[in-house]
Formats: sequence, C-alpha cells, structure tokens
Amino acid sequence: MIRVLIVEDSPVAREFLTYILTSDPAIQVVGTANNGVEALKSLEKNRPDVITMDIHMPLMDGFEATRRIMETIPTPIVIVSGSTGANEVSGTFRAIEAGALAVVRRPPGINHEEFEKDSRELIQTVKLMSEIKVVKRISRVYKALEAIRPAQPLQRTTRIQAIAIGASTGGPLVLKDILSGLPRDFPVPVLIVQHIAKGFVEGFTEWLSGASQFPLSVASHGERLAPGHGYIAPDDFHMGLDYGLKIVLSGFAPKNSIRPSVSFLFRSMAQVLGPAAVGVLLTGMGRDGAEELKTMKDNGAITIAQNEESSVVYGMPGEAIKLGAAIYVLPPKSIAATLTDLVKQVK
Repeated sequence: MIRVLIVEDSPVAREFLTYILTSDPAIQVVGTANNGVEALKSLEKNRPDVITMDIHMPLMDGFEATRRIMETIPTPIVIVSGSTGANEVSGTFRAIEAGALAVVRRPPGINHEEFEKDSRELIQTVKLMSEIKVVKRISRVYKALEAIRPAQPLQRTTRIQAIAIGASTGGPLVLKDILSGLPRDFPVPVLIVQHIAKGFVEGFTEWLSGASQFPLSVASHGERLAPGHGYIAPDDFHMGLDYGLKIVLSGFAPKNSIRPSVSFLFRSMAQVLGPAAVGVLLTGMGRDGAEELKTMKDNGAITIAQNEESSVVYGMPGEAIKLGAAIYVLPPKSIAATLTDLVKQVK
C-alpha cells in the first residue's frame, strides 16, 4: 500500500481528494491536514510515502511546509493545485524550488468531462512519486557538484544553430540552474520540452524566465527562431523545427504516451540540423527522448545527459546512457558551461 497524507485547507477538497485516491486499491490515505503546521505533526506520526500539498493555506502555506519537510523528514511531495492563476502558479514553483517533485491540477467535479482523465493523472503521479527516494534538499547535491567542469569540448567545425532540452520529473529546478548559467549574450536559441501538468506551462515559462534572466516564451507555430531566446512547448502539442528554422507545433498522436514529447523534438532536430544541433536530456521517469538522443548523436550532433548524482529520477538520462547516446554526462552547472563553450567555438 502507498501511504498518502493529504494537506489541503478546504474540507470539501480534502474529502474529494480522499475519494479519488482511495478509488485505487493500492493507495491508503493515512491522514489529512488543514495547513502546514498540522502537516508537520501528521508527518511525524504517520510517516506517509507521499504527500499531496495545497499552496495557499492558513498558519503555514504549502511553500513553507515543503521547505521544512525537505529539511527534516524528506518525503516525496506532489503539489495539487486548484488554480492556474498567476498567484497560485508562483507559489507552486516556489514549492518546486523548495523540493516538491511534481505539480498536478486538482481534478474538476465528478460530472466534468475531464474528471476521469485528471483523476488518473493524479493517481499515477502519486504512485510514481512514491518510488522516488528523496534526499534532504536536492539543491545540496547540486551545490556539491556544480564546480565539476566537463572535459575539453570536442573541436567543432560546424556552427551550432539550436539547442534542444528535454526534461520531466525534477526538470524545472535543473532548467533554472542551466539557463541561469548561460551568459546574457548567449547567441543560440534553445527549445525546451518539459513534461508538466496541463494549464501550468504559461506560469512555468514566466517563473523560469524570471528566475534565470534568460528570455523565454511559450512557442507558437510558424515562429522563426531568434538568437539567445528560449521556446517552451505548449500544452498538448509536439514541438519541432522545419527546414526554414521555424517552429512546428503538431497534434500528432502522443509519443511514449506523452504530448509534447522530447522524442518528437529530438528527432526533428536530428533531421533538420544534424551536426548543427545540441541535444540535452535531463532528469525524468521513463525513456522519452533516449533513443532520439542517440539518433541526434548518430547524425553528428553534440549530445549531453544529466548525471545520476544530480538527477531526481535517472530514468530518461539513464536510458540514453545505456544506449550510448550521450557524449557528455554532466551535472547542471557543467551543462551550462559546456553549452557556452560549444557555441563559442565556431562563429
């Protein structure tokens, strides 16, 4: 049984989440809490495998509760948000910075057309997060590794025209580290696929842009790539490139059960840019993008996978490494340094 603690200030929402989670026979709700103070007490008493966390609560909000939990009794935390408004999203990503692993939208009412889909996503996320062994503040791991420098970059004769990055669980904080490590005059466009709950991509883009000082926007179909700009795949569309270096958004079937998928982006980069591309695969469950990173490498691209020590989940980068897809295996700060070195080689 997966033991879950629900932290939510609304009694109706607590009952609703309990109803949804206990509909799966593998999940047991071992406690509920009205705020962060109660959550800390319940955590010591019940020792859950996973915590679902609201953000806006009295006495102690979800951000502060997440921070304290990760510093005392590290436990996988899933932010369950009832709103995708600006204030809610801001608190959500502050909680991600504090150590929360994932964010999902609270399912709508039982009679809503998306109730079943959102409920399945919530249940699946809780199950997946229960398998992660968290450590006290993951950023401490990053700090211990950030001084590591890569080997001398391969000598290049082809100018890098674009960089593609794929990430899932644990990705937002790593993307922040990488983008904040790039210089302000970084000359190459960066395309990003981050697996994230529907409705949060706009807020995620705004948070990441503000946190990193790297200009970012949600990608639009037909948009021409601009130097030193980041593009994040929108909800429910694959993102790729055409031969005119314009963004292509596609409603093709999900790849690896996901849309947008990293696989779609990496395959497009391999086909359109070949050796003029860089592919980066970051922390995340599953194998999305692993085979296609190998395709990029086979087509002459520079390929990078995040190392195991700094990954929240080693699924995606680990699968790529097994396939021999990565030229470099690096922690986040060294990925930023490598990208900076690579784009300087050929003007």
